Amino acid sequence: MVQAIEATGIFKSFGSTKALEDISFSVNESEIFGFIGPDGSGKTTLFRTITTLLLPDKGRMKVLGMDVIKDYKELRKNIGYMPGRFSLYQDLSVEENLNFYATVFGTTVEENYDLISDIYSHIEPFKKRLTGKLSGGMKQKLALSCALIHKPRLLVLDEPTTGVDAVSRSEFWDMLGKLRQYNITIIVSTPYMDEAIRCDRVGLIQNGKILSIDTPQKIKEGFSRKLFTVKASEKYKLILSLRKNPGILTAYPFGDSIHVTLADESADRTLLNYLKNDGIDDAVIQEAEAGIEDRFLELMEIE
Repeated sequence: MVQAIEATGIFKSFGSTKALEDISFSVNESEIFGFIGPDGSGKTTLFRTITTLLLPDKGRMKVLGMDVIKDYKELRKNIGYMPGRFSLYQDLSVEENLNFYATVFGTTVEENYDLISDIYSHIEPFKKRLTGKLSGGMKQKLALSCALIHKPRLLVLDEPTTGVDAVSRSEFWDMLGKLRQYNITIIVSTPYMDEAIRCDRVGLIQNGKILSIDTPQKIKEGFSRKLFTVKASEKYKLILSLRKNPGILTAYPFGDSIHVTLADESADRTLLNYLKNDGIDDAVIQEAEAGIEDRFLELMEIE
């Protein structure tokens, strides 16, 4: 299988802070590959290294068959990049921004309009509007159009849907799926697990290290213990009670429930009695299927 990205032993530090530590991974051509990790985990540093904006201190990385250091000029012509912070010109109109980015890469909007038509058609009726006046979802679609206008072989998206409403997020991922027909490889970071499961593979990253890489389903299946959800009307009181119980291994809040693992996995009835004795009379305990977040937290505990 042809690889769009091959990284081996990548290190990057800023002073005494290790941003990336022995990062090795590969991304297949035409794959949608996601990175999941909290703020400060190294995702943005990694993406800036892939896009040749930062040089690694150690290690080797080839992107689209080119070395990120020696071949950076040619490589930049083949990459589309959406940074985490919206970076288009707010005082230019929609069409002015798009035309500007097309000109920078030596092309025109007309030449590659078919590539962006599904995306740009949503905002084209507002092409005369100043970019600074657009909604979050419209800014996102314009930024993606600008990143695609030169028909890149690799699209790098750093948390592209953060702060955007759920409907716009779903539309955005539908658009990414349609880009497969153009054989564009996509690498994306996201804090949203409903987006992560739409990737072909995901990498879990924490403190500049990759904890795991696999398909979303196999990462979930890697969870090593029984998982229980615990609900009660007083959630704060519930989590305090759970965390002081010596039989509880982990207790993390997830939405309206607490995800719990037990030292004795058959002791859920004992746990219910414990909670009643601790003044929580309406607790409900159910066995649950682990998600990517649960596996990520488990790997962080191991790390």
